[in-house]
Amino acid sequence: MRIANCRALIFASSIYLFLPLASNAQDQFAPQAPPLKPLSTKEAKQREKKLKRELGHQYGEWFQDDVPDIITESERRAFLGLGTEEEREQFIEIFWRDRNPEPGSPTNSVRDEHYRRLAYADEHFASGIVGRKTDRGHIYIIWGPPDEVESHPTGGTYERSLDQGGGSSTAYAWELWRYRHLEGVGENIELEFVDQTGSGEYHLTMDPCEKDALSHVPGAGASLSELLAGSSRSARFSNSNGTTCPMALGGTSASNNEFERINRNFLVQHAPAPLRELESLVASRVVQSQIHIDYRADFLRATSGTALVPITVQVANRDLGFQNKKGVYSAVLNLYGRITTPGGVVVQTFEEVISCDFLESLFQPSLNLASIYQKSVPLRSGLYRLDLVIKDTINGNIGVQSSALRVPQFQDDKLEASSLILADQIESVPSRQIGTGQFVLNSYKVRPRISREFSSADKLGIFFQLYNLKLDESLHNTNVSVVYRITKDQQEVWRAVESADHLIQGREQLTFQRYLPIASLAPGRYTIEIIALDLLTNRTMTRTADFTLITAPKPRGTGIAPIS
Repeated sequence: MRIANCRALIFASSIYLFLPLASNAQDQFAPQAPPLKPLSTKEAKQREKKLKRELGHQYGEWFQDDVPDIITESERRAFLGLGTEEEREQFIEIFWRDRNPEPGSPTNSVRDEHYRRLAYADEHFASGIVGRKTDRGHIYIIWGPPDEVESHPTGGTYERSLDQGGGSSTAYAWELWRYRHLEGVGENIELEFVDQTGSGEYHLTMDPCEKDALSHVPGAGASLSELLAGSSRSARFSNSNGTTCPMALGGTSASNNEFERINRNFLVQHAPAPLRELESLVASRVVQSQIHIDYRADFLRATSGTALVPITVQVANRDLGFQNKKGVYSAVLNLYGRITTPGGVVVQTFEEVISCDFLESLFQPSLNLASIYQKSVPLRSGLYRLDLVIKDTINGNIGVQSSALRVPQFQDDKLEASSLILADQIESVPSRQIGTGQFVLNSYKVRPRISREFSSADKLGIFFQLYNLKLDESLHNTNVSVVYRITKDQQEVWRAVESADHLIQGREQLTFQRYLPIASLAPGRYTIEIIALDLLTNRTMTRTADFTLITAPKPRGTGIAPIS
């Protein structure tokens, strides 16, 4: 079987991948669902408790308590559709990154200001419920402090304007907030909050006369229009404009037009739209299946503070577009990778143009192959976000993969180990190639089998490293023993022991690599367990990995085509 001849070339300029928002003509004509019956207070509380249980305390609190005022509907639907904690962590990272006015900055002023507003609302607007859940808290969290506040905590006498009928009356406790400018809403916006119950819970009102405490008291608080123009008090409650104001004197201002008030009330209760990158990523789920990306990340110690992280990417040739030129079928991919911190700071990027070529006689068998590529990057320990995007330059298809990347900390004072890599190829490399090129880890070329699926005709190799082994003071050497076990359904089916006498002893770091005998094993799912014992300290380190043995060797022409 001939291995595909694939090559990777350094791509010097940026790759621009445009991910359009999902649209479907059929959606415009989809039948509408019947309107939902409003939930009762009890049903709403039960639903909230159920949602918190499903999301867990941490994510339920973030979703329902921290960001309900500023999350968009599309973001809300996307978050509820996530199934794992890692996906939710990634979502939260993107959520704040898209709202960061300085995307490359380690600080996010919008996020910091949002949590300041939450704390302020809880402290100043609480009234039997937490401040952030009140109307004043809601508006404050979205728009920040008003430019002016007219506060009447005890109500008292107030003078109506002429467009509200004129005259004086007694008011409930109320506040008027003025904003000189609200993005997407308008200029000189006035918002009124009224506390009719005296409980301290002010609610946002569209009716400027709702604060009138005497509106239902016969003979009290009459307006000028009622006194002078003979307007009936009962007419207040049959207004077509949705207010309870007396008949206006001199006409109604444009700002108090019914439709203007309804529109303004709707706009002020919704946060301004953030950057649309998150929606693009949500839409990318639609095209992600065009090129399915499999990947894995492994971790080896580089220095005391950093790890070497080989990132292995694999795509099925059947998902790619090929062109036939003079008897050679070629596929060309643009690969872009980016690693960012939770704060959105970019720490690593890599770009490649990947080309895979097959002779015409081998093209059909090649469709059963998968092409594999690897990039190793050094990273300090911590949590990162990994974004991978592949674009097929021939057919325009796109594949997107995003995930959390947790880089472990290799401590200096305890026995540590690298990832356990299951590989279908492990071989020594010439001294001039040590540490360079794809799949090269130290002095070995190690090609991971991402699927961890092997046939009895395949090679199954294991590769891992031990760190911080104790040195014998007299022999200046380590003393290590290793046990290898293969189990199926928790029953041991194979075991091997490498004693200290048979291991090549070195300095405080040792590399272990070997092939395992799988030809005699029955098909099924297995676990490989490796237990290393430092005989000088009696410290142990265990690594495990699952693999699957398939029924029979794969048909001729299947396998992995390395991009090298």
